[in-house]
Amino acid sequence: MLPELTDVNRPYWIGGERGKLFIHYCDVCERWVHPPAACCGACSGLLEARPVSGRGTLFSFTINEQIFNPEVEPPYTIAIVVLDEQDDLRLPTNIVGGSGTALEIGMAVRVVFERNGEHFVPLFEIA
Repeated sequence: MLPELTDVNRPYWIGGERGKLFIHYCDVCERWVHPPAACCGACSGLLEARPVSGRGTLFSFTINEQIFNPEVEPPYTIAIVVLDEQDDLRLPTNIVGGSGTALEIGMAVRVVFERNGEHFVPLFEIA
């Protein structure tokens, strides 16, 4: 299920149309912030959506083999990816484009996008 697009989350969800992953950045703290928010949770500074490299590291994953949503065919890989821009910048996502048995914690991944209506869902594949 995808969220309704708002002024705050729109850059994250539609950036893939241009092949870019947008994450909010706080100029006051000089830190990346995810999930999208209007202001920084640490300092209340205003956030601006900026493109990131789309590269990261596989932090954690699990291979789901149960049917929880009839629209999503198992098996699929649910993961946490740490983006290269910041050590604690973690995104929940899915890993696509390969066998889950080939995955290892710490391996390099890169963003790819899957269009779903007006959303461009950021997913990751092995780099």
